[in-house]
Amino acid sequence: MAVNLAKGQRLSLEKSGGGALTRVFMGLGWDATAKGLFGRRKSIDVDLDASCLLFDARGALVDQVWFQQLRSKDGSVTHTGDNRTGEGEGDDEVILVDLTAVPATVTSLVFTVNSFTGQDFSQVENAFCRLVDAAGPQQTEIARYELSGSGRHNAQVMAKVSRDGTGWAMTAIGATTSGRTVRDLVPAVVPHL
Repeated sequence: MAVNLAKGQRLSLEKSGGGALTRVFMGLGWDATAKGLFGRRKSIDVDLDASCLLFDARGALVDQVWFQQLRSKDGSVTHTGDNRTGEGEGDDEVILVDLTAVPATVTSLVFTVNSFTGQDFSQVENAFCRLVDAAGPQQTEIARYELSGSGRHNAQVMAKVSRDGTGWAMTAIGATTSGRTVRDLVPAVVPHL
């Protein structure tokens, strides 16, 4: 059963039957807003991008995974590809994480979303991110964060997965910001480490 997270909520990523999660994925989904006059409605394509930033205990950026670098240098984080329209059901972009392969020096994985084409979030509908246990055949959704509220921002720091003792925890951040690429978002991410 998934837990709907509100900004600032933290969730331990321990399996319900005990033990820690080993593989997860963060899914991002959205729909473009239909606009028009006099009964004519046209969908406006919005290119949202999911990204993952890897940080060490000092808050230094170790690596980044995004549409221009689909795999972390160590291979523990993989982006499955860029969706430029939001078309289709379910997850439009997916970032896979093998938590057992994340180097011990990496203490936080921060997931972001930005509008590469520059539209703000008032032009995006049904946006969400979710964390899914990818180790089992069921691929159980363990946490979901609705990117609610349209606004004039074009980027958001979605969530952080950080080391929690011998396991991991997820914190919903939901901080709005601006930037067209993940590189633009690094200054907005640092306060949430």
